[in-house]
Amino acid sequence: MSNHDSPFVRQTHPSPDAVPDNPVIAVRKQAAIHCLKQVIEPILNKNIVDLGMVRNLRVVDNYVYLKLYIGSHQKGLKDETQLALGDLDWCQKAYIQICTIPGVRTTLAVSSGKGGVGKSTTAVNLAAALTKTGARVGLLDADIYGPNVPQMLGLGQMAVEVMDTPDGQQFKPLDAHGIKVMSVGLLAEPDHPLAWRGPVLHKIITQFIQDVDWGELDYLLIDLPPGTGDAQITIIQESPICGVVMVTTPQQVAASDVRRSIHMFRQVGVPVLGLVENMSYLICGCCGERTSIFGKGGGEQMAEELAVPLLGQVPIDPQICQGGDTGQPLPLADEEATLSQVFGAIAMGLNHTFSPTLGDCAKRITQ
Repeated sequence: MSNHDSPFVRQTHPSPDAVPDNPVIAVRKQAAIHCLKQVIEPILNKNIVDLGMVRNLRVVDNYVYLKLYIGSHQKGLKDETQLALGDLDWCQKAYIQICTIPGVRTTLAVSSGKGGVGKSTTAVNLAAALTKTGARVGLLDADIYGPNVPQMLGLGQMAVEVMDTPDGQQFKPLDAHGIKVMSVGLLAEPDHPLAWRGPVLHKIITQFIQDVDWGELDYLLIDLPPGTGDAQITIIQESPICGVVMVTTPQQVAASDVRRSIHMFRQVGVPVLGLVENMSYLICGCCGERTSIFGKGGGEQMAEELAVPLLGQVPIDPQICQGGDTGQPLPLADEEATLSQVFGAIAMGLNHTFSPTLGDCAKRITQ
């Protein structure tokens, strides 16, 4: 399967008597893909097809149609794409639809293969660590099975404001510790299950991606539900995710589930930026000795096997639970804690990769 033919792109099934693409169209489509692969995204240094930025590519007669999913700083890629397709002597015109989240520079997903590995805790603490570097951060809690982000950031059941804008009604994200937050949990009644089925779920998630006034953000982190279900498929379809951080724990059961998720992201051209091994060890409060309660080496083994970086190994720390219960993420409450230092290093690594304006971040800290 070629990277542009995402299995998650919703397609209409042809009737039995429908005529498939003729050989000329098939050849032209491959030629268009070849041209598109000459367009390189400069930050990740890969072509826009392999990065999954080109979707819904169609060739109709002498015309090319496609959607280009980009960040707010990548709008120049449209001109490069148009120029690349201009090399096709048969192409009279290329229609390129830009799909982006207004004001959002870099959209990253935080994902896991199974529940209970600390994915939401990782998303919250990573958002806090990025904020400490001076980055402007938003956090979209799309985990419809366990929307815990509001509680972890001390938001409780605050109401979401809906604003009238020239582009229609939009949600106004809440603010917690300088992090802009939107969560499905803010729309549900307390202690009530989120029993949303496919069409409703798709509409809500699509609205969260398209109809939230995030303002100007360096990073939008999306806390995905565990696994590979409808919610993940919808988010991958509708948002310009340019990388994913996978969360696992040391034991082999978790590693097996994460391995499947990594293959899924690679199949649709979303780069896996690396692994965070959560609950790696327990630090004794008396002697400081490390004990590997859930086994050892699972994250390192998987990182080597799948050729992805191991971004950090997060210890078990009672302060993490306390911070989640009180709405005070540890990187903001105690920057000297081991967990804070681990997430601080991950945040600096992401800044190094995605933000050439790292100096601007530093300036915003002192302002």
